[in-house]
Amino acid sequence: MKAGIKEIITKAVSIAFESGLLTNASGGELPEVIIDKSKKEAFGDFSTNIAMLLSPLTKEAPRKAAGVIAELAQKDPAVEKCEVAGPGFINIFLEKTYWAETLAEILKKGSDYGKSNTGKGKKVLLEFVSANPTGPLHIGHGRGAAVGDSLARIMSLAGFEITKEFYVNDIGVQTIILGDSVRLRYKELKGEAINFPDNYYKGDYIKGLAKEIINNNVADDKDNFREFACKKMRENIEADLNRFGIIFDKWFSEGEMVRNIGGGLKSIIKKLEKRGVVFKEDNALWFKTLDYGDDKNRVLQKANGETTYFLSDVAYHLDKINRGYDMFINIWGADHHGYEARIRAVFKAFDYDDSMLKIVFIQLVALLRNGTPVAMGKREGEFVTLQQVMEEVGADACRFFFLMRKSDAHLDFDLELAKKQAPENPVYYVQYCHARIKSILFFAEEKGVKPPDVFNPALLSKLGAKEEVEIIRHLALFEETVEKSALAMEPHRITFYLTELAGLFH
Repeated sequence: MKAGIKEIITKAVSIAFESGLLTNASGGELPEVIIDKSKKEAFGDFSTNIAMLLSPLTKEAPRKAAGVIAELAQKDPAVEKCEVAGPGFINIFLEKTYWAETLAEILKKGSDYGKSNTGKGKKVLLEFVSANPTGPLHIGHGRGAAVGDSLARIMSLAGFEITKEFYVNDIGVQTIILGDSVRLRYKELKGEAINFPDNYYKGDYIKGLAKEIINNNVADDKDNFREFACKKMRENIEADLNRFGIIFDKWFSEGEMVRNIGGGLKSIIKKLEKRGVVFKEDNALWFKTLDYGDDKNRVLQKANGETTYFLSDVAYHLDKINRGYDMFINIWGADHHGYEARIRAVFKAFDYDDSMLKIVFIQLVALLRNGTPVAMGKREGEFVTLQQVMEEVGADACRFFFLMRKSDAHLDFDLELAKKQAPENPVYYVQYCHARIKSILFFAEEKGVKPPDVFNPALLSKLGAKEEVEIIRHLALFEETVEKSALAMEPHRITFYLTELAGLFH
């Protein structure tokens, strides 16, 4: 919609200079026309500051240029009038017929409304959640999942080619602790007295895994326990995400990656050594990330020969790059802020443009019940899982709540509010809008009133009331909202849009 208004003003500007009504005294390039939605009805439907942007070229007061452009723009049949305001703003008032035609176009597009070619088919690898398979998904994972999946849908609508990937950290210290935690509970179930270390996983799900191991007659071996527990936890995570409406295109195993690299992680070290970006100190091997914008160098291999998580991250991101994507989006928890510079260092060290890498940070979620915090702790008995929250408030409400704030802002999630059927519940407020529309259509059908199959502008021009036009104006912003949401990687813009639309309808 803005594109049409921009075209009208751009045409008026061109005519003004071509006809000599305005003079390009400096000979500079004409600036791009910027169109904004007016914040107040008195200021019209849209406004532009183009006259002020032209002032350095015309060497005249912006109000003069504004008057010329306004007079020319008014000749377009879609424009009712243009007014010059302030130092040189042009307020644009559109004919009601314009809004009828706009609504007709929206209805004609149907389910394709909102689609665009903004992304131009760029291939994007979107990695999100990527929780260690050492426990059930918690509320923080849920927020990252909602943001990631919603962003994938929005960017797909905007013309990007999206691949959704879950990186499974199925090797390393945490998985060993998981296996050992299950093994101790297994021994306990077998009647042995055990000493359970403080840093082991203590949730009830560990006992559940131990029972499954007994039922499946898994041989009492550390590696068997670790592999079984990781496999089961991954299956549980995938099942939770499916219930949450999220299907990943690829589950990328860290263990498989390491096994498939010729020479394993040592071959990655050789690549880094060949590029001269590593050094030894205190018998440890370090990556010179400080040379590439990090605040300090990072260890790749400890003095005892054990490799670090960072080396696996290096291997993973090199694998991503080699798969031929145009853009990489990583959705990380707020506690990973310090990781960004070191991962960008990987791109720079291998002469790749690190602007290909986009990071979206997810801030913490405070889970409340009637305003009172609900305790959460991954290794303690008290553990609120995403599954529990979904069962209590529903997957749709859960997803909507996670998207009600910008992803890098703290979020209060009140379970009782999410269930409440009242206007103060944002989810109910939006869903009730849909329910009211369905109810109107149902009662209309009962009275023998059926909406026509095709809406033409002449019929839609009957929608001339102020409130009706305001709804059409907002509907007309949807394409732009999707586009901006995709480019800014901010799914919350859609929830804001829906809440405002519901408010206009109510």
